[in-house]
Amino acid sequence: MRSRSAVRAGALVLAAAVLAGCQADEFGAGPKHLRPVSDSIKRKMTDLNMSSNSPIMIRIFKEESEMEVWKQTRTGKYKKLEEFEICKWSGKLGPKFKEGDRQAPEGFYEITPALMNPNSSYHLAFNLGYPNRYDRAHGRTGSHLMVHGACSSRGCYAMTDEQVEDIYALARESFKGGQKSFQVQAFPFRMTPENMAKHRDNEHLGYWKMLKTGYDHFEVTKTPPKVSVCEKKYVFDATTLVEGVPFRASAQCPEYQVHPSISSAVAAKQSKDDEKFQQLASRFDAREERLQRREERNKRIAEVFGNAGDETEITTATIPSADRPASEASASAVAAANPPTDAQGETDATAVETAFAPQEQSSGSVAGRFLKRWVPFGSKTTEAEASVGPITTDVVPGAKP
Repeated sequence: MRSRSAVRAGALVLAAAVLAGCQADEFGAGPKHLRPVSDSIKRKMTDLNMSSNSPIMIRIFKEESEMEVWKQTRTGKYKKLEEFEICKWSGKLGPKFKEGDRQAPEGFYEITPALMNPNSSYHLAFNLGYPNRYDRAHGRTGSHLMVHGACSSRGCYAMTDEQVEDIYALARESFKGGQKSFQVQAFPFRMTPENMAKHRDNEHLGYWKMLKTGYDHFEVTKTPPKVSVCEKKYVFDATTLVEGVPFRASAQCPEYQVHPSISSAVAAKQSKDDEKFQQLASRFDAREERLQRREERNKRIAEVFGNAGDETEITTATIPSADRPASEASASAVAAANPPTDAQGETDATAVETAFAPQEQSSGSVAGRFLKRWVPFGSKTTEAEASVGPITTDVVPGAKP
């Protein structure tokens, strides 16, 4: 009996272990937080001269619903490794302000290993670290703002489970390679002059222009910018002139400088973008003015012709025609005023149309009818109009041979 009990207990333990193993690695795929990146991404890393554990950076674009993963190449510059379609994000364009507004954040965030969550209820996740120093300086509140799987969002950026596995694996390997944190840049849209001009009347345009400065720093350097906060604003690639003086989010900015090569390249890009922005904004404004004038003109025309249409219908139905008896015109007017109905009481559309149909034109004056009847040339006559009688002549034709 004891041996049987021991065998039964061993079988139960073995079964539990088997079940636990199935749940942990899901039929041999390995624990979800330890799975390698997909083969397609491995091939891309090889093609782009990237090591598997080199640093990464992520860019998010709300309006386009796109997430880009950039990775450092062996040359030290970053290249775009993969672009994922965001499954869902909540809220609208603009930053998050307070807990419960269901807004997905916009700004610059640093993700450390402590913010990675392998046991997320949404498959896998990492916390954005909202609110950051800038958000806190502006009194913004919120918590648990994530990039996660399960394609469900309440203020987060939700991906599919397959996508988040690749993103999580890339982040995990970058930490193994020595990266202490990776940057997430969350934008309302791609920060192009076209998009900025399209949203020129938005209340957040000033904030977005500040974000665009960081966007431009990355565009010209192809390395993630160093992000600081002072005077409640973002500052990029800044180094204090006095060693040891820190940037404080709500305090006055210390004296700092940006490397001349970076500042000149960013200034040149922004000057070119600003010129294009002004051109596009003027064009968009002119187009909107034309559309507004056209709408107002069409509205006035509709009002005028709407009233004129009612008057015309009444006149046509009641005024007798000069080419038909008054009694006939009166009958037509009565018919127009009281259209016949069918057995269900619905108006007979044919009768109404007949009442407003154009009448046949008169055949003309008496003299005109006489000429048309007797002159053997000119307009062609028909048998219904008249038949020509015999014509006499003094000339006798010769006999036929």
